[in-house]
Amino acid sequence: MKKKSIDLNVSEENVEQKKKESGRNIRWERLDNTAHLFPVIAGESMTNVYRISVTLNELIQPELLQIALDMILPRFDGFNLRLRTGVFWYYFEENGKPAPTVKPETKFPCRFIKGSRNRSYLFRVTYYKYRINLEVFHALTDGMGGINFLNELTYQYLRLAHPDLKEKVGGDAFSSNTSFSREDSFLKNYRKSSAKQYKTQKAYLVKGEKLRPGEFGAMHGYMKISKLKEVCKSYGVSINEYLIGCYVWSVYRECLHGMPSKKAIRVAVPVNLRPYFNSNTTKNFFVMVSAEFHPTKEEYEFAEVLQIIRTSLRSQINKEHLEELFSYNVSNEKILLARGVPLVFKNIAMSIVYSKSAYANTTTFTNIGNITVEDAYRPYIDMFHAFLPMSKGQNLKGTICSFGDTLVMNFSYILKDTSIQRFFFRKIAEDGIEVELETNGVTYE
Repeated sequence: MKKKSIDLNVSEENVEQKKKESGRNIRWERLDNTAHLFPVIAGESMTNVYRISVTLNELIQPELLQIALDMILPRFDGFNLRLRTGVFWYYFEENGKPAPTVKPETKFPCRFIKGSRNRSYLFRVTYYKYRINLEVFHALTDGMGGINFLNELTYQYLRLAHPDLKEKVGGDAFSSNTSFSREDSFLKNYRKSSAKQYKTQKAYLVKGEKLRPGEFGAMHGYMKISKLKEVCKSYGVSINEYLIGCYVWSVYRECLHGMPSKKAIRVAVPVNLRPYFNSNTTKNFFVMVSAEFHPTKEEYEFAEVLQIIRTSLRSQINKEHLEELFSYNVSNEKILLARGVPLVFKNIAMSIVYSKSAYANTTTFTNIGNITVEDAYRPYIDMFHAFLPMSKGQNLKGTICSFGDTLVMNFSYILKDTSIQRFFFRKIAEDGIEVELETNGVTYE
């Protein structure tokens, strides 16, 4: 049996030495500020692997999908990487192996990606009937970086499946909207900070009997954006605020039964920083804010809860506060003493800090926004979906994305009881929004 060697003595100088010894230029890069945590806490039960998928109007031809992946991967420096372990930090190194094998989807979404398998890549591509699935280890990139890659994979696949389309778009050149930037926008936009910015008080947690180990529940709710906007306008809130408010209301009514609670219902909301700081990086570039509702009295009305959520979010989502949030994180990374601490001790410290803050949120709700594609490919594409993996204390999460005039609310969960999700969609229907539901059936015997 061949023994696997792990290089624990890699620094910038060691990488340069390896380049000389191999006779070729080995590309490498540092992890961004957010990415440092993911290799530390990732495992089978908390994979930190998210999924973004695209559903086409035709059955997937797996052999063409493999060719498409083989063609585009060498041109994407941000995906042609493997994770390496150094003395002081994890780092990325150019992979260079053949692309991962495209496989039919036979297991549940968001499974752990083992570094020793999958040809050392940090993403996987699967397919099911009309759907292409891209699953990405979060250290590699965030949802915007994932969409950037999935769109080009889809374009290349469609050009192979439809040669006339290739002629129409002028060959296999990448879209002008595709980014290849690997800028660390955290470091570029960092401002010195020392004040702690995140809450660590324990939130109300949704608990219950769990699905069997390895099972993963998925529920989609489809609704028309035009009608959704009408309802949101009547409440004076955005779509994001409305959907998060509906979730908080569902927990308040279904779990707390409208009673006061010692703990707040707190929703972690990732905010894409690119529009605020003129960035097009394909690395992670987001921070978390929290939408909080603390029921201290009896009988809140929905509109009242919704306004509390609106105020909570709008007080945090502005450039100044967002800059303070990630600058605090980068400040900790830049402490000279911490930089000189061996990785094994950093991992222990980061695990402790994460464990203390893990229960600060009831759930996570991420809004990927409206996904756009090049006009030439639009007739071939039906819809996009996205899923978040589970994390400590969070057994139910939500992801919002839209395509055209259809928004899909995606719930991922590992609890057998789906009363919160059902209450959520009933509330939306009561507001006059027609909802079409779809599930993977995992909660049905």
